[in-house]
Amino acid sequence: MSANGLKKISGFVLLVLIQVLVLNKVNIFGYATPFFYIYLIVSLGIGTPRWRGLLIGFALGLSIDLFTHTPGINASATVLLAFLQPFFLRLFAPRDSDETLCPTINQLGLMSFLKYVLLCVLVHHTTLYVLEYFTYVGLLQTLLKIGSSTLLTICLIVAVDKITD
Repeated sequence: MSANGLKKISGFVLLVLIQVLVLNKVNIFGYATPFFYIYLIVSLGIGTPRWRGLLIGFALGLSIDLFTHTPGINASATVLLAFLQPFFLRLFAPRDSDETLCPTINQLGLMSFLKYVLLCVLVHHTTLYVLEYFTYVGLLQTLLKIGSSTLLTICLIVAVDKITD
């Protein structure tokens, strides 16, 4: 196995552990919970084959589901995100970008990166919370959870992207 493959696998495991052991216990005012594990999907490069993105999304969501006892909710949301991520990235990537482009603040610029991350996180969180509650009762509370969790997740993704880049 190559060093790059080993690095990606260890990053996958690290993200799952951080999410399950730390971030799932964060619940600000009963609404905002960061779902940082989707950073792995959001950071997939433009040249990543679609099948690989979907496989990573499914494995990532299923791993979170196994630890949190949510039957397929995270897997569904991350597979949808992995399916839509290449389209979203092409919306905000420069027209002359090559196949090695990875979405970072330095590569896309701050505003394009924020729009890209907002779209990705909003799709994931909306899917996650709609599947979790699956009711119109408490619609305002669900919308508050989606909005606050989206904001918290975006802040975390931007902070980590600035630190690692």
